[in-house]
Amino acid sequence: MKPQEVVDFAKKNNVEFVDLKFIDFPGIWQHTTIPVNRLDTSLFEDGIGFDGSSIRGWQPINASDMLIIPDPETARLDPFNARPTLHLICSVFDPITKQAYSRDPRHIAKKAEAYLKQTGIGDTAFMGPEAEFFVFDDVRFDHSQPNAGYYFLDSNEGAWNSGKDEKPNLGYKIRHKEGYFPVPPTDTLAGLRQEMMAVLMQTGVEIEVGHHEVASAGQCELGMKFARLLPAADQLLWFKYVVKNVARKAGKTATFMPKPLFGDNGSGMHCHQSIWKEGKPLFGGDGYAGLSDTALFYIGGIIKHAKSIAALTNPTTNSYRRLVPGFEAPVNLAYSSRNRSASVRIPISGPSPKTRRIEVRFPDPSCNPYLAFSAMLMAGLDGIQNKIHPGDPLDKDIYALSPEELKEVPHMPGDLDEALVSLEKDHEYLLRGDVFTKDAIHEWLDYKRTRELNPIRMRPTPHEFFLYFDI
Repeated sequence: MKPQEVVDFAKKNNVEFVDLKFIDFPGIWQHTTIPVNRLDTSLFEDGIGFDGSSIRGWQPINASDMLIIPDPETARLDPFNARPTLHLICSVFDPITKQAYSRDPRHIAKKAEAYLKQTGIGDTAFMGPEAEFFVFDDVRFDHSQPNAGYYFLDSNEGAWNSGKDEKPNLGYKIRHKEGYFPVPPTDTLAGLRQEMMAVLMQTGVEIEVGHHEVASAGQCELGMKFARLLPAADQLLWFKYVVKNVARKAGKTATFMPKPLFGDNGSGMHCHQSIWKEGKPLFGGDGYAGLSDTALFYIGGIIKHAKSIAALTNPTTNSYRRLVPGFEAPVNLAYSSRNRSASVRIPISGPSPKTRRIEVRFPDPSCNPYLAFSAMLMAGLDGIQNKIHPGDPLDKDIYALSPEELKEVPHMPGDLDEALVSLEKDHEYLLRGDVFTKDAIHEWLDYKRTRELNPIRMRPTPHEFFLYFDI
């Protein structure tokens, strides 16, 4: 929509309020609400002010005034407010210069799309994220006490509840790692997923599939259709918003935390990607698995920079509870048409070049999608520009390799600290076209180390008491 069309749309739907959403640096939506009488075409040029010093990772208090300006193309009705409410996603600007803010993740995504065109390689990058999540019935945790800390999660589906007196317990609990595709009554969330899918489709998101995922205790996946990089990131935030609020209305809670459960599968966000130019796909060819040299070089760039990309695609300490070698997680920096332990997979598709794409499997849904998608695109473009071949595919059973063979396969970082160090050393490819700035990268490293990594390092865990209390 154009600005006037948004104003007309609001009138047609008797909108009373306008909810203005924007994303903070780590990747969580923030919002403010205005009455509809403030909605006119000037709002899309002038925006409204807010205090940037109160947003994580942004302006210092001595230069805190900032603007949010809504994007008219993101207009849709919010399905969760009692009064008719229009939803708009905003970008962030300096109120004096009207320049886009360098740490605004949405601005970084816009620059990534612009840089793709600038290279002449292509004009459109498509992203198709598959964000897995858990639905729980009870969540409790306490982290703030110097002498205590705990978490407790529960799900009516949980395998650990098979012996619980539920007055009555009707059985049909999901065994660990056996949650993939069971039918009701074992799958207790089929109706809830349908409601999530219905709300998403009513608000304009094209949903292709929904199912229970592998883990016990409510792991789910809903598949969205791919979109251009910036709209795909916008859509992923809307997806998470809908999933969380539909769960909440049902008396449950949803989380996109990568590894909430010990001893079962974590939640990933496999990301399908392709580049097009003038309406023609560039990844189809007569090479391995039907790929073009362009696609193979793109994969080469992803693999070369994967350890630094991880600081943005797997940006939490919890991300690395999922990315553990020797299990099913895609920690191996290799590519394959069938092997799901490889970090890049080429999905089986029909003969049409339009369906040719790659699937980067290591990201998880804790990421800020604007930053993650932009980083993967920049790495892939570096691979194309410098003709970085990814080497031979990993079509062997990774678990059948000898220790000597396994040493030859590089791995993802083992923890967030290693990923941040990798980003610190390897980020020149992100600076091209001024897509990421040194300031944004420095702030990301500093925020992650001071606000997340160090606090986790200093806290004992329950399992450490189990291991070491009697020393």
